[in-house]
Amino acid sequence: MHEDGNGGADGAVGQMTPSGADQEFLALERELTVLLRRARSSQGEMAREVHPDLESSAYGLLIRLDELGGQRATELAAYIGVGKATMSRQLRALEDLGLIAREPDPADGRAWLVTLTDEGSRRVGTVREARRARYVRQLAHWDRREVAELARLLHELNGVMAK
Repeated sequence: MHEDGNGGADGAVGQMTPSGADQEFLALERELTVLLRRARSSQGEMAREVHPDLESSAYGLLIRLDELGGQRATELAAYIGVGKATMSRQLRALEDLGLIAREPDPADGRAWLVTLTDEGSRRVGTVREARRARYVRQLAHWDRREVAELARLLHELNGVMAK
């Protein structure tokens, strides 16, 4: 439901506004703005649940490590879209909090892999499980096919936006 009570899907398809913008793209912009604002807020909350001193922006790094296991700092920086200095600062903070560790890369002795510590893995797993349970509660009235379709569309949108 829209925060301002305006229905984005109620207008006619292809209808233009006085400014010449398509209603569908205005509705998309409005809904993405709401979604992104809520996502930023939610990410901050989840980061604090992992550790009270965890920066919101570092939460995504922990999720990436949880999903893929050990990664090089350069891979993480490329995925998040930050420079090496920013990545080094974030990794140092995560290491200081005891959430990650660095270990030699078995494929290249000169490189290091960043991994979650057992404590980091436990904390991230707890927060992710609580988030999934919240989604299940909030979308309980949705058909599972609708949930799958939303996930598919968001995946497609993320792919387009990455280019």
